[in-house]
Amino acid sequence: MKKFIYSFSIILLLSALAPAEAENLDPFFEQTDAFLKKYVKDGRVAYKEINSNFSGIESLYKTINAADLSSASDLEKKAFYINAYNLIVIYQVSKYYPLKSALDQSGFFDKVKHTVAGESMTLNALEIKKLILTYKDPRIHFTLACAAVSCPPLASFGYDPKQLDRQLQERTTLALNDPEWLKIRTDQNKVYLSKIFDWYKKDFTMSGESSVLDFINKYRTKKIPGTFKVDYYEYNWSLNES
Repeated sequence: MKKFIYSFSIILLLSALAPAEAENLDPFFEQTDAFLKKYVKDGRVAYKEINSNFSGIESLYKTINAADLSSASDLEKKAFYINAYNLIVIYQVSKYYPLKSALDQSGFFDKVKHTVAGESMTLNALEIKKLILTYKDPRIHFTLACAAVSCPPLASFGYDPKQLDRQLQERTTLALNDPEWLKIRTDQNKVYLSKIFDWYKKDFTMSGESSVLDFINKYRTKKIPGTFKVDYYEYNWSLNES
C-alpha cells in the first residue's frame, strides 16, 4: 500500500511539473473571421449593429486580453496581432458609438491602453512595436484599419496564419491598384498617395527599395512612371461606417 501511495505521489508530482498544454488559437481565428464576415462589407463596418449586440465584440476583446502566446509560432503571433488591432479598433469605436471619427475620443491611438495577450499597450504600440518593428513587413500597413475612410479598406475576413502571406499579398495588391486610394493624375505627371506613405516612409524602403514609388510599383498592374512627382491627399478621418 505504501509503495502504491509513493508511486501515485510521484505521478502527481510529475504531472504538476509537466509543461502546460499550449493554447489553441484556432477558435480565436475562426471567431474573428465569422465576426468580420458578419459586420464588414466593402471595407465599411456596421458599428451601430455591433453596438446593439456588444457582447460579440466584447467576447473577442476579452479573448485578446487573456490570450497566451508563449507557445505560438511567429506566423500565429503575426496573424493574432493584426486581428487584435482591427478588433480593438472596432471595440473602441463601438463602445463609444455614435462617433463621427475615432479621433473624437482623446488618445484613441496613442494614450488609451488595452491588454493584449497579457501586456498593456496602446494601438500605436501594437502597430509599431509588435508588428512593424518585429516582422519588418510593410504589407502589414494594408491590413490595419484605423476606423477612417482614408485607411486601407478593412477586410471582411480574419487573418489566418495558415494563409497569411497570401492574404498580405492580396490586400497590398488590392490597395495599391485601387484608384480611389491611390490617385494618378497623368495630366500633372503626379501621383497622390495616402499620408500613410508619408508617416511610415521608412517602412516602405526597408527591403532595399529606392523610393516609396519603387515599393508601390512592385504591386501595381500598371506601373507608375518614375518621373511622376509624389504628393499626398488630405486624410479623411470620418468613420468608415456602413
